[in-house]
Amino acid sequence: MTGLGATLTALPLFGMIRDGGWTMWLIAALSVVTVAVILWKIFALWRMGVWGGSHSRRAVTLWSQGRGRDALMAVRGRPSARARVAQAAIGTSLDPRFDDRAAREETTRVARQTLYRSREGLRALELIATIAPLLGLLGTVLGMISAFQVLQSSGNQADPSDLAGGIWEALLTTAAGMAVAIPAGVALSWFESIADRLQSDLEDLASRVFVKRDAPDTAPMLQAAE
Repeated sequence: MTGLGATLTALPLFGMIRDGGWTMWLIAALSVVTVAVILWKIFALWRMGVWGGSHSRRAVTLWSQGRGRDALMAVRGRPSARARVAQAAIGTSLDPRFDDRAAREETTRVARQTLYRSREGLRALELIATIAPLLGLLGTVLGMISAFQVLQSSGNQADPSDLAGGIWEALLTTAAGMAVAIPAGVALSWFESIADRLQSDLEDLASRVFVKRDAPDTAPMLQAAE
């Protein structure tokens, strides 16, 4: 175990973390959390099927043609986010127990749950992108204070190389904080764009279903469903 610890300490990365002080350890921990959140979020969005939508588009097309039952079967049991909202909108429109207001409220409830799931974890990335540079700046300030304290105590006998070494070690934390914050910010923007696109698509799906529901030529279909 001692040999392994010595080997890890000798590596450049672990050496920089050690030299950067306790703020570098916090930033290193944030980097691990950032990678974990990004991978988890990609997997969660894939499970939600946010990159799909062919079944929901087909269902809306069938619905616009007056084929309500076929439209419902096209999205029933589909795991994608758009298909679930389309199923809620079409299913409540065909169900005689739901009037127009109740159908819209139920569809809105399903859409809100879907959008909430699509935005889970984004607050963590936002927090990391905010505090990582601040931790880096804090580490730099603390390092500069220590370096100038050494300079003051040394007086006329100060070695410029010692001062330079203390300064570059202090600046490590700023660079590390930016190195963590930039990927977190990029991932946050990407995930937010996916959620915004999903919200736009869900609103479009629901609107197209309920506009057709309100159209006069859907009355016979609703009566047949009853």
